[in-house]
Amino acid sequence: MSSNAKIEIYSGDYCPYCVRAKSLLEQRGLDFIEYNVQQEPEKRVEMMKRSHGGRSIPQIFINDQHVGGCDELYALDKKGQLDAWLV
Repeated sequence: MSSNAKIEIYSGDYCPYCVRAKSLLEQRGLDFIEYNVQQEPEKRVEMMKRSHGGRSIPQIFINDQHVGGCDELYALDKKGQLDAWLV
């Protein structure tokens, strides 16, 4: 499924939850923008502001709406609600 949704994921090196979240997006054929907060520390500050204090990675945004982390992304998909976010 392709989508025109703007999907952003703040991630880091050696993060199994980041790998899992990106894997789901890739399996669904969705393009996303990835920000590595370990390689770009200023992106961690940005991530925390946008997620209202979220410190863990990944933090995922779809069309500038905060989804949450990996578990929240998978929960949306499992409930069949992810497509509604991709409009």
